[in-house]
Amino acid sequence: MASWQDLSFDADEMLAGLRPWIECESPTFDAAAVNRMMSLAAYDLAALGMVERIPGRMGFGDSLRVRLPHPDFGKPGILVAGHMDTVHPVGTLEKLPFRREGGICYGPGIQDMKGGNYCAVEALRQIMRAGMQTPLPVTVLFTPDEEVGTPSTRELIEAEAARNKYVLVPEPAHDDGGATIGRYAIARFNLATVGRPSHAGARLSEGKSAINLMARKIIEIEAMTGPDCTFSVGVIHAGQWVNCVSSSCEAEALSMAKKQEDLDAGVARMLALAGEEGGVEFQVTRGVTRPVWSPDLPGTAQMFELAKVIAGEIGWELTGKSAGGGSDGNFTGAMGIATLDGLGVRGKGLHTLGEHIEVDSLPERARLIAGLLTRLN
Repeated sequence: MASWQDLSFDADEMLAGLRPWIECESPTFDAAAVNRMMSLAAYDLAALGMVERIPGRMGFGDSLRVRLPHPDFGKPGILVAGHMDTVHPVGTLEKLPFRREGGICYGPGIQDMKGGNYCAVEALRQIMRAGMQTPLPVTVLFTPDEEVGTPSTRELIEAEAARNKYVLVPEPAHDDGGATIGRYAIARFNLATVGRPSHAGARLSEGKSAINLMARKIIEIEAMTGPDCTFSVGVIHAGQWVNCVSSSCEAEALSMAKKQEDLDAGVARMLALAGEEGGVEFQVTRGVTRPVWSPDLPGTAQMFELAKVIAGEIGWELTGKSAGGGSDGNFTGAMGIATLDGLGVRGKGLHTLGEHIEVDSLPERARLIAGLLTRLN
């Protein structure tokens, strides 16, 4: 009888299959672009079973779900959860085209996380081609909004996770190829200042600059960063005319902590900043939040030990640690469901114009995922 070790994964073939995914740009806020990506993925997923397309909401794209045929269909099994949205706007391919340079391949979203998603699909495809049966039923769920905190599909992900025993998340691997066994808590905030407009030349003193107060608040917010909780502002929008004192300014902030109680304290500090200064109002609204996924979850520890054994059989040593930067694994891990994250490709430069993967990590990670799918029970 064939085993997962007999499966054949070819790096060049996998890269050729992945290329259309990378050249289909899918920034989160462009629902039509994300849906084009979902259509491509649906074609590849069709080899695994009946594809269900779940309509998007809140202005985001659709989701895809496939429940593979299995004798124990409907019983708790394995959920493979990934997102198909990226941070790269349409047009990024002009600056970051899909290209291979030796053992490295570049492209928007290739590391975060289309490469890992493709590895999971290929692992399942090879398992089915070999006539093998996974011990547990498998569900694949691809969603459209992870890069902005998963506001429209968190409930969907949690509902699917609750039906399963294990969750595999093919987000990018750590620099050493290690897996993620826990994640820090993250909170987002929407910031706004409301001032009073005036002509910046003839009536400057009559205006109350929303930009001025926001600039000072950004410095104050980022200065709150300490060893237990970090604060950063990554988005700011204001002004339309340089000869007009801006009456409104909007920004977005992010806070991260290793412990939930530290994040809760950070949230309280952020909300307490709201108020009025010099005739300008400062508003703070809490946005989406990712809870702490603790690395001491027993089920995750057991799954990680199995992953270490599988990696050793492949020929490398798998490490594991908690990570900053949220993923949908935060939700499933916080639910107490055994979750193993960071199963995706090796690479560097995610979210930048240098994003790339190590081509050899495609078959490596596909084999690791295949090993887990065929040995988890």
